[in-house]
Amino acid sequence: MYFPTSSILIEFLILAIIDREDSYGYEISQTIKLAANIKESTLYPILKKLEKAGYMTTYSQEYQGRKRKYYSITQEGKEQLQFLNEEWLTYKETLDGILEGRLRHDKD
Repeated sequence: MYFPTSSILIEFLILAIIDREDSYGYEISQTIKLAANIKESTLYPILKKLEKAGYMTTYSQEYQGRKRKYYSITQEGKEQLQFLNEEWLTYKETLDGILEGRLRHDKD
């Protein structure tokens, strides 16, 4: 995708992904890559930040003989997701209004 993606949008996407079901880092990164060209070196600090903020927790689970770190959303994470979703809808509505010519800044 051509448009840059902010870290807050990546946080929003991560919370949305793990709200549907617990997931591990690589799977999260592959889903986010559908909309944003990010590297794992960008993703993992954001995952740590969300965990430190209390928006998600982690647990390990074995998969094909190796341990995988899974991320799970917390109640605080669900509340943050709701807040970010409301902000996103307002932002999207504003962008759509500008692109469709419904919104204009009147010259003074």
